[in-house]
Amino acid sequence: MPRKYVSTAKYQSPDPQFSSLLASKFINCLMLDGKKSTAQRIFYEALEILGEKIPGEEVIDCFSTAVNNVKPSVEVRSRRVGGATLQVPHEIRRDRQQALAFRWILQATRKKKGKPVARKLAEELFDAYNKQGTAFTTRENAHKMAEANKAYAHFAW
Repeated sequence: MPRKYVSTAKYQSPDPQFSSLLASKFINCLMLDGKKSTAQRIFYEALEILGEKIPGEEVIDCFSTAVNNVKPSVEVRSRRVGGATLQVPHEIRRDRQQALAFRWILQATRKKKGKPVARKLAEELFDAYNKQGTAFTTRENAHKMAEANKAYAHFAW
């Protein structure tokens, strides 16, 4: 085990269909039990459905816009000050923003019931593209929490 964490991002290869690193990372997050081909099939199926809903636009651009719409810029972290636990707002690094956006989109997708995963994912991406839906609401709630606790921002270090 190395003493210091070293990112494996340099070994990441782009996805075969769109040659996009963002899509490749999303597929890896979507994957369960090491079944990458299943995750790819679900992802590409979802993008086909998304392409039908948003005609005249490149599908991979719609996907990246949806992810960017869900990315949070601030979050609150608990910090003990004296006897109280305060919610202190912090800026978020770019890689964590992306990870949170992926997590929230997939969480909202998996929470829906009664439809195939590709259709649920397409609906959630469409909602995120239009700045609505569960994942976007989660982002808005995080921003509201940070705004409400702005008075404790001086405790961030």
